[in-house]
Amino acid sequence: MGTATGSTFDTETLRRAIEGNTGNTLLALYTDDAEIRIVDRNTQPSHPKVLHGRRDIAAMLDDIYGRDMTHRLDQCIVQGDRAAFSESCEYGDGVRVLAESMITLRNGKIAEQIMIQAWDE
Repeated sequence: MGTATGSTFDTETLRRAIEGNTGNTLLALYTDDAEIRIVDRNTQPSHPKVLHGRRDIAAMLDDIYGRDMTHRLDQCIVQGDRAAFSESCEYGDGVRVLAESMITLRNGKIAEQIMIQAWDE
């Protein structure tokens, strides 16, 4: 873990944001015009879910952090203006979710993210 050279992106801040109780700290890590593409069993690669801007991202984070679940940052690698991280989550009933993300950074904030997620069924 560490900080990207020449930026203010810090993986410990990412850890605290992901593992926190609200999405507010995580939302602060995104640029105003950030884009997230999400691929999973419901939104497959040819038709991913695409979130544009902090308003869309905030709505998603409010939904996620409003659920009875825990979040953990498992791994994060930062190289220049790119980073990748693994996140594992668990619902109160034991259902688990794994998400892998590749991000592009701009001025130390997340400008683009591609997330692939899978969960127990």
